[in-house]
Amino acid sequence: MRALLILIVVLAIALVVGDRVAVAAAQNEIGRKIAAEYELPHRPSVAIGGFPFLTQAVAGTYRDIDIRIGDWSGHDISVHDLDVALSDVSAPLSDVIDNRTSNLVAATATATAVVPYDVVQGYAPAGVESISHGPEGLQATGTFSVAGLTVPATVFVTVAPTEAGIEVTPVSVRAPAGGPTLSLTLLRQSLTFVVPLQQLPLGARVTEIQPGDDGLHATAVAHDVRFDDLP
Repeated sequence: MRALLILIVVLAIALVVGDRVAVAAAQNEIGRKIAAEYELPHRPSVAIGGFPFLTQAVAGTYRDIDIRIGDWSGHDISVHDLDVALSDVSAPLSDVIDNRTSNLVAATATATAVVPYDVVQGYAPAGVESISHGPEGLQATGTFSVAGLTVPATVFVTVAPTEAGIEVTPVSVRAPAGGPTLSLTLLRQSLTFVVPLQQLPLGARVTEIQPGDDGLHATAVAHDVRFDDLP
């Protein structure tokens, strides 16, 4: 009986070790594919969720795969903390065995990233000296022209995803006490601008923007993502 128990334990350990070896190989291949397609300076971290991996491989379906890329540049825009979450992923077992990702398909890819405020400011009109997020909301400070005069002011703005990218729109203005009144209508005409970030890797289109202390937090979503269609 003792020998049988030892054999069972040894077999269980072998299965776990084999499972971890297989998942590591698959994760490395996915990371290599992403790094090559997007010319990344380093291979991203890939984590295939669910245990055991081999039962998912036999079924050809995976609940979720998380890809942490970190810093990424595309379309002349640099972002931080890029993370892509794939859900309901399918791939033939033969492809997994051969470490091929060409037929890997994800029902949904959700990408998140942070657009630093210095990047946002790079697309702002002249006069904007800083963009930051505080207790009162997202604000742009600088000096703006009013009736031929240059007036310092704080302009509160909102952000929203559009077909052209992230649109920044003034919604209110605060001028120094005793200074001239600034027209919000005129400010909207001169200070509304677009950060041309339309999508993140895997064809994910930007669908949501939330201001944070470190920048604009962008969420992008794509459906029916095929790795053989990359980039």
